[in-house]
Amino acid sequence: MTNFLKALIAATSLALMSTSAIAQERITYKSAKTASSYYQMGVQISEAMRSATDGDVIVTVEESQGSVQNVMEVRARGGDYVFTTPPALVGLAQRGAAMFEGKGDPAFDEIRALFPIPSLTMHFVVSKDSGIEQMADLAGKTILLGSGSFGATEGEKYIGLFGLEGAVNIADSELSNAVAAMKNGQIDGFVTAGSYPAPNVIEAAASMDVRVLSLSDDQVAQTKRTPLTIPAGTYAGQDTPITTTSLPVVAYATTKMSDDTAYLLTKTFWEQRDEMGSAAAWWKGISPEMIENITTAIHPGALRYYEETGAPLTDAHRG
Repeated sequence: MTNFLKALIAATSLALMSTSAIAQERITYKSAKTASSYYQMGVQISEAMRSATDGDVIVTVEESQGSVQNVMEVRARGGDYVFTTPPALVGLAQRGAAMFEGKGDPAFDEIRALFPIPSLTMHFVVSKDSGIEQMADLAGKTILLGSGSFGATEGEKYIGLFGLEGAVNIADSELSNAVAAMKNGQIDGFVTAGSYPAPNVIEAAASMDVRVLSLSDDQVAQTKRTPLTIPAGTYAGQDTPITTTSLPVVAYATTKMSDDTAYLLTKTFWEQRDEMGSAAAWWKGISPEMIENITTAIHPGALRYYEETGAPLTDAHRG
């Protein structure tokens, strides 16, 4: 083999390697604590992206301590950064309000939405033996809220809003003990927030007769949260839909991400939604209508996909 031919082969191999490297997208997905359902969702999204693109998109899931941290890291991240947070936090960051007061940064203005993921859904779970059928019946009962979580804070707020402050006995225990404590009769119920179907509610419903309380329309309005209906049959023994509230959660990137990459991520997510739903039921609650929960601008690449598919968009989504 001549030196010229060897050089030609080497140059061709190098070019092919370079093309492959350029074609492969590497994304960091900042989610939640490893023990949470949202971290599991991140892993599922990662697997779906890799499978659907034949390895052209590699998503690395990174543990997070919470949504505020996810937003704050925008300041130091590049175009490969995807993170999850409630839309309300993005609005607060862009206004430099609440927990972002004095911490404003121009990078926050570059945050753009990609797609919705399962919402944090409020569950008031009670044993049927407790006789509790509606929120007013919580008076005189013992309820476990846990501590330090969105569900605990929200549950305490609802008890106050519905005129039950001081009337409900709050159990002093961690939420991880809730199912066992309810089975043993130590508590009458517990409050939890997570994507539905929630693992601890599934566990409770599978091991004893439970009821997940519905809120009235007036109660939902008092909370100022997004209404959500948990379909009948989601949990064992649940014959009717449950009316409750939720905090929407969305996957975001920034304008540092290319339009083509944002388009590919968004398109692949929606095309793999049903496949992911066959493995984890929480994806079945995702629909194009949930795009209306996005209250800030959508990434131009994602917008291109939504316009192609006729998704419901507003002027705010176009930025």
